[in-house]
Amino acid sequence: MSNNKKIKIAVLDLNNGFANQGMRCINQIIKDWVSSNDCNVQTDVFEVRQKMQLPDLFYDVYISSGGPGSPLESEGHTWDNQYMQWIDKVNEFNQVYNNYPRKHVFFICHSFQLACRHFKIVEVSKRKSTSFGVFPICMTEDGEQEIVFNGMKNPFYAVDSRDFQVINPDEKRISEMGSKILAIEKERPHVAHLERALMAIRFNEYMIGTQFHPEADATGMTMHLNSEEKKQTVIQNHGEEKWKSMIDQLNNPDKILWTQDHILPNFLNIAIEQLVEH
Repeated sequence: MSNNKKIKIAVLDLNNGFANQGMRCINQIIKDWVSSNDCNVQTDVFEVRQKMQLPDLFYDVYISSGGPGSPLESEGHTWDNQYMQWIDKVNEFNQVYNNYPRKHVFFICHSFQLACRHFKIVEVSKRKSTSFGVFPICMTEDGEQEIVFNGMKNPFYAVDSRDFQVINPDEKRISEMGSKILAIEKERPHVAHLERALMAIRFNEYMIGTQFHPEADATGMTMHLNSEEKKQTVIQNHGEEKWKSMIDQLNNPDKILWTQDHILPNFLNIAIEQLVEH
């Protein structure tokens, strides 16, 4: 990108001080993207829950991370209220005709659940059991047209790690907001009575989110799965063959490595294209 304009990226950390691989992966993707595009970027991290930090509208692009805990029980807490106010401020800025360039936001996992709760377009509920592993993600017709998913296969594979789910879309509300459901979880014929959860939504023209972790890499997931606690949890719940299968899938270039190389980089390309043109 032959443009000297500084690009300002805010990363919202919702991990509440807990050790995680997600932030490392997000920062590495940004670093690699900057290197590939030879552009001038300022990246700042905001600890939303632990220090109640939130970025202002000074930034061009916002990536909001996953994190632990319930997206329902935090409702009414100070940090949660401030986070929702921040979403509204960004949304209001984007809706003013003369405000350019627009602010692009990507919500990941916990942030995605919070945004879904805030926009009231779906039901957020607790799962009967934890979903953890590398799973196929099925694109909808809208998902196949989504430019952030450019280059993705259908289905594609991603890391899923959650105790909650997003289900029961409100079609009327979705239509009013101009939202689009982009992806749903894999079909589960052995539990046919359970609705397939939503895995990605474009909330509006400038805000998109995924339930899965598009930032996840093989290094971080391998470390996580090889920790004694997580290894024993997976083996106890799913068997040792499942654990071995998950380890094997991590280094498959057609699975999470492909997802990591495409989705967030696509998002950055789209968000920054407008800034460079402006």
